[in-house]
Amino acid sequence: MKARYWWLSGLALLLLAGFAGLMWTRSHTLGKQAQVASGYAAHVVCSCRYVGKRDMASCTTDMEPGMEIVRISEDPARKRITATVPLLAERSAHFDPNYGCTLEPEK
Repeated sequence: MKARYWWLSGLALLLLAGFAGLMWTRSHTLGKQAQVASGYAAHVVCSCRYVGKRDMASCTTDMEPGMEIVRISEDPARKRITATVPLLAERSAHFDPNYGCTLEPEK
């Protein structure tokens, strides 16, 4: 019984440390770079898609080299583009006919 208790305690501590590390990363350099990358991608693809009226396949080629980790999704009903860096950041941009594409506030 004692061995099982120590094993579960160790596993819980490892999970807690991993979660703390992820939160620290999100709030520091890597997390901030991910926020910038996802915001950039959301705005560029939104402008391409709704201002330039190009298709999504064409718009994703407009991103800079090194942005392959950023995932793009579209909500055509809301004219909204969301860019995500897995586990680190997510930003969205939406199109308004009067103002063009604007980034939504960070979550």
